[in-house]
Amino acid sequence: MKSLFRILPAASLMLGLALAAIPAIAQQPAAPAAKPASPAAIAAAKEILAMKNASQMYQNAVPNIVAQTKDSLLQANLNYQKDLNEVAVIVAQSLAGREKEIGEGMAQVYASEFTEQELKDLVTFYKSPLGQKLLANEPKAVQLSMSYMNQWAQNFAETVNAQFRAEMRKRGKQI
Repeated sequence: MKSLFRILPAASLMLGLALAAIPAIAQQPAAPAAKPASPAAIAAAKEILAMKNASQMYQNAVPNIVAQTKDSLLQANLNYQKDLNEVAVIVAQSLAGREKEIGEGMAQVYASEFTEQELKDLVTFYKSPLGQKLLANEPKAVQLSMSYMNQWAQNFAETVNAQFRAEMRKRGKQI
């Protein structure tokens, strides 16, 4: 459970970045349809995603989207708060399980980006001692890397700020 809490900040950041990119992606021309993958490739992709515990990234997608939609509707319809709260429960229950579609889509993406043999080789790798170590330690390495990047960015911003101030002082302006 502790490892889950270590992963969440990085996963949240990645999800946030992915969601932030949606408007830019929506403006791009549609990508060509993914090549059809064999059932064996899809199965191998699903196995990889399961080993990586990818479902944790999207397990709360349905309730989160229902809550966001309810909150959005509530802003424009404050007098319907009681009804919207009740309807949110009904909608969440009726759509429960739909987040599995994300996993199916992810498997299709993996299967279109890698050959069937490459996916099978990846499964073999993740089952190896080194692959198991990667699965166990990568979340911590990503979290520590993100912490390092944030600290570096903060320190670098101070350097940039100091240079701005120095250049402005040369121009006789104190900021």
